[in-house]
Amino acid sequence: MPGLSSIRIAFLLFPDVTQLDLTGPAQVLSRLGNATIDLVARDVAPVATDAGFALLPTATFADAPPPDILCIPGGFGVNDAMEDPATLAWVGRAAAGATWVTSVCTGALLLGAAGLLRGYRATTHWASHHHLAAFGAIPVRERVVFDRNRVTGGGVTAGIDFGLALTAAIRGEAHARLVQLGLEYDPHPPFDSGSPEHADDATIARYQALAAKSAPGRESRTRAAAERMMSGGDGVAAPPRA
Repeated sequence: MPGLSSIRIAFLLFPDVTQLDLTGPAQVLSRLGNATIDLVARDVAPVATDAGFALLPTATFADAPPPDILCIPGGFGVNDAMEDPATLAWVGRAAAGATWVTSVCTGALLLGAAGLLRGYRATTHWASHHHLAAFGAIPVRERVVFDRNRVTGGGVTAGIDFGLALTAAIRGEAHARLVQLGLEYDPHPPFDSGSPEHADDATIARYQALAAKSAPGRESRTRAAAERMMSGGDGVAAPPRA
């Protein structure tokens, strides 16, 4: 679109990422106008997602251009990513020059592990929300949370809301409304079971059991990542911005 400032958006890509955490906001943010999206990974090999198909990186930690928007998606692979010094180092470098530092779902935990949520209000997937405070974040139970240049989205589908809210902040509400209409984003789910406040106890228990099986040790590994960051270990500490 002529007259719009250029924007470069970088999404972190790691094995077992939840693809909709990435592709949902990427679809929205691609319509900012004059936007370039990079999918950044350790190398250029295809990266398996949790949906059974792979995504192709467009850049590596070594050669990715500095982004204006950094977005960290979540997924069951986030614990491995939180324990990888190269991943944390790239996240810290990319965040240092970014106008917006953002996440969707449990990507917030990786931002936290990199020391990027200390003193910031933030949200994440409901099942991991209790971990935010351990990273020095201020937990907020909202679908999208803005705090200065940090923007965090809740679980998975909240990434679409996140993308629209960020679009409004950058290009204005009229542009965001146009994007929403173009995507026909007008959800009417067939069931009222999309949050723990509405799902029945049996469904919540089934989800928690499946999550524990898919990401064994997540609780202890997340606590360990928070402890490393808070003690000045592998995390890339960053003070809150005024």
